[in-house]
Amino acid sequence: MSTDLDVVTLGEAMLMLVAGEAGPLEGAQTFHKRTAGAETNVAIGLSRLGLKVGWASRLGDDSMARYLLGEMQREGVDCSQVVCEPGERTGFQFKGRVDDGSDPPVEYHRRGSAASRMNPEHLDGRWLRRSRHLHVTGVFPALAAGTQAATRQAIATMQAAGRTISFDPNLRPTLWASPELMRETLNDLAQQCDWVLPGIEEGRFLTGHAEPERIAAFYRARGARLVVVKLGADGAYFDGEAGTGHVEAFSVEHVVDTVGAGDGFAVGVISALLEGRPVRDAVRRGAWIGARAVQVRGDTEGLPTHAQLAAASL
Repeated sequence: MSTDLDVVTLGEAMLMLVAGEAGPLEGAQTFHKRTAGAETNVAIGLSRLGLKVGWASRLGDDSMARYLLGEMQREGVDCSQVVCEPGERTGFQFKGRVDDGSDPPVEYHRRGSAASRMNPEHLDGRWLRRSRHLHVTGVFPALAAGTQAATRQAIATMQAAGRTISFDPNLRPTLWASPELMRETLNDLAQQCDWVLPGIEEGRFLTGHAEPERIAAFYRARGARLVVVKLGADGAYFDGEAGTGHVEAFSVEHVVDTVGAGDGFAVGVISALLEGRPVRDAVRRGAWIGARAVQVRGDTEGLPTHAQLAAASL
């Protein structure tokens, strides 16, 4: 089957209401609408770089769903596998404002959302196989048994078709029944994927190893073709079929908001690898986009266009 999409993903998009002033969420009086979702952040970022991207999900039958769908379509993402379910509702979140570079408070309202009711029956295998790459995270399989089953089916479908698969653990402890279940499930998913992208603290929790070299070796021994361990201000370490190495971080004068940095990093790595770039160049691109992401308040405002990427010679 020919591929007319570059990347597909599946996951929950939520309406994000970002506080207009710093302080506790309960004191905020103004909010700004944004999109939120680990998988959709990556979809938007890849689409801005000129890749053909598809997203599969379920939304409610409400104004939030219409806003999210409209924004994703405006970004050029194929939403043909997104259904607005009558009688269902869309998840949303409140995000606080911080001005000191610390993690902002986030309050989720997603339980029972339309996306959390997604299951393997909602996936179109032919649509998946139209793409040459699948990106998944640890967020969607944490929502419910059905979303985990859908994630596993998407991975199996793409494996059988000989496509590449990337995995970002994106730990969300509050969504899991126990830390042990989170560790066991995410490690099981990771070993079915080609490119594994943990943060250093995620890697320490998931593997029990403290050093990035040992974290990477843990997943390489379980079948990953490439592991990139994100080290924040210390850059990133990679271990792949072509060798190992370290990439320095890009300097950031003022950190505004760290949310979405990992998604931006994934955009850089995935886009470059699909272009056939060397791993070191891919990791460097990821570090650059991740640095842009921490300098803005929203999850996607820092994601560059293809022209901005070219101007940076990345």
